Amino acid sequence: MTDTSFRSGWVAIVGKPNTGKSTFLNRILGEKLSITSAKPQTTRYAIKGILNREDAQIIFIDTPGFLKPRYEMQSRMLDIVHDSFKDVDLVLFITDVTDFPTDYDNEVLQLLSKSSAHQIAVFNKIDLKPDVDREALLAQLPSRIEESHFVSCTTGENMDVLMESILRYIPFHDPYYEQDQLSDLPVRFFAAEVIREAIFHLYQQEVPYSTAVIIERFHEYPDQVVVEAQIWVDRQSQKVIVIGRKGAGLKRIREYAQAQLSEFLGVDVRVQLWVKVVPNWRKKKSNLREIGF
Repeated sequence: MTDTSFRSGWVAIVGKPNTGKSTFLNRILGEKLSITSAKPQTTRYAIKGILNREDAQIIFIDTPGFLKPRYEMQSRMLDIVHDSFKDVDLVLFITDVTDFPTDYDNEVLQLLSKSSAHQIAVFNKIDLKPDVDREALLAQLPSRIEESHFVSCTTGENMDVLMESILRYIPFHDPYYEQDQLSDLPVRFFAAEVIREAIFHLYQQEVPYSTAVIIERFHEYPDQVVVEAQIWVDRQSQKVIVIGRKGAGLKRIREYAQAQLSEFLGVDVRVQLWVKVVPNWRKKKSNLREIGF
């Protein structure tokens, strides 16, 4: 029997690249679940983050930024966006107050016209433009948007108000997951994502977008975790850049990943890395299947 005082439901987080969708998820959960970067298009997968409260369980789905696909991997990412709001209770359309509306914003809003879910617009980065003309921005939204909020996912400004609004759209239902569960994804997945985040933070231009991470082995011992991972790149020149002079690049990636994963898992983590050239992996379906697409 459903507890008539407990709420549980699904919320999709959608928007163009680099609006702070992953930062939003991490802020709401109080945990770093989605990797973040100042570079756009960091998120490649649908990341489910489970918020557990005494009165509710809300499953947030962080999605890749909406874009025009240039190769097969981006087509798969766009499919994830399309699928994310099919069976949810609420869609959060997250945009950037410093850059709205754009063509991508309008395309996302057009996509949402096909959704029967409740919809809230979230104008993020209000800390960067506190004096923005809010009425002018709101006038650009379609009438089906039921609420709008101006927030900063970085500072937390107005996030508590937004959270209470979200809760109102979540139906009364028993929890879908165990109430101590943070995600439905395996730890191996997050290990790969943290290594990929290190690459986004440490390298410039095309290199981060040309890399993928495969976890070869994941060993759990009583007081330590050992992760063996392979980094894919498109070209030999990228392999040289990632490895760095005398292995300095790989060392920086390893140290970053070890620190992040040790904090996340609460145990000492050792990371071992190799770099492999896999030409055109972003365009080949067989390669994409290997990395979870």
